[in-house]
Amino acid sequence: MTPGEDGAKRAVYGRLVKVLIHRRDDRGMALEEFASRCVRRGEVHELVTTDHTETAPGTRIDRVGFLGFVEVGCAGVIDRGDEVWADGSMVGTVLGFDACHFPNHYNILISAPERLTGLQLGLAPEAEVRFGPGRAVVRE
Repeated sequence: MTPGEDGAKRAVYGRLVKVLIHRRDDRGMALEEFASRCVRRGEVHELVTTDHTETAPGTRIDRVGFLGFVEVGCAGVIDRGDEVWADGSMVGTVLGFDACHFPNHYNILISAPERLTGLQLGLAPEAEVRFGPGRAVVRE
């Protein structure tokens, strides 16, 4: 699925509520079969970077860096391929979703050239996070 193939959409935005600083080489996450997930305002989801690129359902994702937890500020749809911006910098693109902690939260897996952590990006609580096709604009 390509971003926006079903039409235009608004960006999903939120605020970081917890910064994470660790990496793993043996995490064992598994990509969900779904290329998109709806999110509700107020939900909290975990942001995870990876250098894995495979998108087949069930793909094992081991090499990860943890950015933090984001509280969703507006309901919307996050699609595989959406750009992910944190504190004004592009982090990578949505690779997919891991639901090992669902219904508590999704792990939103972000494809990036390297496994970044929240500490490496200098993130702090309340940093703005946005998901969208290209540099999507939100009219608030």
